[in-house]
Formats: sequence, structure tokens, C-alpha cells
Amino acid sequence: MYTSSDLRKGLKIEIDGEPYVITKFDFSKPGKGQALYRCHLRNMVTGNGFDKTYRSNDKFKKAPLDERQMQFLYSQGEEYNFMDNQSYEQYIIMKDQLADVIDFMIDNMNVDVLLFNDNPIGVTLANFVTLEVTRADPWVKGDTSGTDTKPVTVETGYELQVPPFVEEGDRIQIDTRTGSYLTRAKD
Repeated sequence: MYTSSDLRKGLKIEIDGEPYVITKFDFSKPGKGQALYRCHLRNMVTGNGFDKTYRSNDKFKKAPLDERQMQFLYSQGEEYNFMDNQSYEQYIIMKDQLADVIDFMIDNMNVDVLLFNDNPIGVTLANFVTLEVTRADPWVKGDTSGTDTKPVTVETGYELQVPPFVEEGDRIQIDTRTGSYLTRAKD
């Protein structure tokens, strides 16, 4: 059990049988009375958010979340299939639950899947992934248009800006948190 003094940004709690994460947190102690804990909570299953104020004597249940390493197998329409690396059990996660991570996932990639009551609710990728460039426009030497980047498309269909020396077939590292180019892969 958590108490109000445990509340902070990023804490995951259970409210009415659903997992919530605190996205914003503010503490205030008025002149008289109890301390107030103002929180913005986001439902980890539906994505809906709301503001709530708690008092210092409120208690909260810890959300029963489990994170397991799984392998992304394949996608079929709106369904993305994953396999637990320990039990070989397969899970299906819908495209809208994955959000932006689909831009960086390739078949057979290991990812961390967050489970709530043994139901998958989200996927976390490594901070950096290596993907192959499938389309890159040629860069004309001496082009002085003022831009020192060009657009490319990687094997997942994601488009990003890279330096002009990156060519089709190159493998590049991408920061999954920002979606930006880091460096050419050394493999």
C-alpha cells in the first residue's frame, strides 16, 4: 500500500481495478488543514487522463504490473504478435496500444512488454535501435541550399532526417525516445 506521501511523478497505482500512472504532481500545504496532493493521472489501458486531489490520509494500492522480455514475431493488420522468451506463450497487442514504438520494431526484436493482470498494455523498446535505410535520395555535392540533412526511410517505413553521407543500404542507429538519427551502425 502507498500513502499520499509516496505520490510522485511516474508512480503506478491501482484505482477501481485499473492501472494509472501519475503524469503531473504538485504538493501544497495550506496555512490550516491537511496537506493537498494534486495529481494528473493517466489510465495505462485506455490512455484517458484526469486531475484528482488527495489528502494526507489517503491510501493507494500498488498496481499489479509485471514486465517481461518478449520477442516481436509479426504483425497482421492491427494485431501485433509477441512471444514470451521464458514460457513461449504468445500475446497479441493492438496497434493503438503500441503508439510510436511500431516505427522502430522489426521482426524477431526483443522488447519489454508491460502486463497488467497478465494482459499486455504496453511495450518499451531499447533506447537505441539499428535499422537499415531502404530509401535515401542522392545528395548533390556542392548543394548549398543551407540544409545539412536529407530525408530517408528505414525498413519499418519510418522517415527521419540524416546527414547527407547516409546512403540506401546503410544501417543507422536511431534514438527511440526522440526518433532522431544518432550514427551509422558499425556492423
